[in-house]
Amino acid sequence: MPAGGPAMPLVLLSLAALCWGAVTPEPMIQCGSEMGPSPEWRVQHTLTPGDLRHLQVEPIKSSVAMEDDSILMNISWILRADASIRLLKATKICVTGKSNFQSYSCVRCNYTEAFQTQTRPSGGKWMFSYIGFPVELNTVYFIGAHNIPNANMNEDGPSMSVNFTSPGCLDHVMKYKKKCIEAGSLWDPNITACKKSETMVEVNFTTSTLGNRYMALIQSNGVIGVSYVSEQNRVTQTSVIVTVTGESEGAVVQLTPYFHTCGNDCIRRKGTVVLCPQTGVPFPPDNSSSVLSGWIPVLLPALLVTICVVAIGIYIMWKHEKIKRTSFPSAMLLPPIKILVVYPSEICFHHTVCYFTEFLQNHCRSEVILDKWQKKKIAEMGPVQWLTTQKKAADKVIFLLSNEINSMCDGTCGKSEGSPRENSQDLFPLAFNLFCSDLRSQTHLHKYMVVCFREADPQDDYSALHVCPMYRLMRDAAAFSTELLHAEQHVSAGKRFQACHSRCCSL
Repeated sequence: MPAGGPAMPLVLLSLAALCWGAVTPEPMIQCGSEMGPSPEWRVQHTLTPGDLRHLQVEPIKSSVAMEDDSILMNISWILRADASIRLLKATKICVTGKSNFQSYSCVRCNYTEAFQTQTRPSGGKWMFSYIGFPVELNTVYFIGAHNIPNANMNEDGPSMSVNFTSPGCLDHVMKYKKKCIEAGSLWDPNITACKKSETMVEVNFTTSTLGNRYMALIQSNGVIGVSYVSEQNRVTQTSVIVTVTGESEGAVVQLTPYFHTCGNDCIRRKGTVVLCPQTGVPFPPDNSSSVLSGWIPVLLPALLVTICVVAIGIYIMWKHEKIKRTSFPSAMLLPPIKILVVYPSEICFHHTVCYFTEFLQNHCRSEVILDKWQKKKIAEMGPVQWLTTQKKAADKVIFLLSNEINSMCDGTCGKSEGSPRENSQDLFPLAFNLFCSDLRSQTHLHKYMVVCFREADPQDDYSALHVCPMYRLMRDAAAFSTELLHAEQHVSAGKRFQACHSRCCSL
């Protein structure tokens, strides 16, 4: 045999394998909808392919999808490298979504070529991906996938599944949803806030074309300042001065927009208060000293007269205040108006009840009574006795109505303290039934008010609340504050009369 004869067949086999890999195309996928059972399920198979090795899901922004379907699922899977891959024809993927309503859909991805090798000729495992299935906000998805032909009837079919929970509008991908864009997800206000003095904070931000009303809130261990801004529906840089009641350096400034598309549930932006930079202005050279020296003899007598007039005015005002304090000592000690707030359990406690309570305390001179703050007393007295006692002590009773539940708010509050799910007892129906008799009496009707955000009407079960004055915030904020001011004056006048009567009787 010639030298090198045994090696010749191996070389020929290697060349044949290379030629086969070059002319044989790699399998690709062609996907389409398939809601019912696959046709292969009705046929008895001697052998079937194994399950998938890996399944992964992530949201991506699609450049071809229109409007609100711009965020789609990118589902990728890896095939198991074993001999059963030669039997594989297709992979079927089904997605179930659970949110306010349930959705279900399936696609079948056929492989264009039969698999000749367990791995790619270029190396690595077989991996494919499918982009589809629109992604909604704050939704739990169950994704299942199995290979076709699947297992025969009454046999355990190999499959793989993963769970995927879509994030909210603050996510870097989900912010491109149409609903998120309308809520301000792409709006960059570029907030800057600085402390100008002990009582003033300057807030600068860029407005949006989505709306023209904004609220700037300063928080530091509670709300220490709030201000409202109205601008035209255009992008512009605006500035607002917020009066604060405490130390503001390092405090959080929260900017709440009120866009037409999302009302009171728009995305809030935050910043930090820093010290305002000191802008030193150089003094101009003193070239007018000779001119001023000529005016000093004229200005000095006028200045002395002005000081005397101011001193006399201050003395008269001091005497007046002293007489006023002596005549009405009890008027300065009058307590603020007491308000009992009742609300349904489905309302967002943190974003609605707490902000409304801070508004009453800081801007309406009110002492607020909430069941959330008196759980121990309710447990000791019982809810009926507690509501009866608080109604007698309160000057006003406010029914705070809820709007439709917003998915962003629900996602934010659902796992936090003070969320609707945390409330073990809903006192709203009980309070309505206890106070319902007062709503039929003109004598007691003035004590009750209904407050809601945006357009919300009492449900049919609480239709009796229609007789009460209703205020929609923030549209009716001025009228609402005026009503509480009248109630405060009425209560203060009654208490002042009682105080004077007691003094006269003691004399």
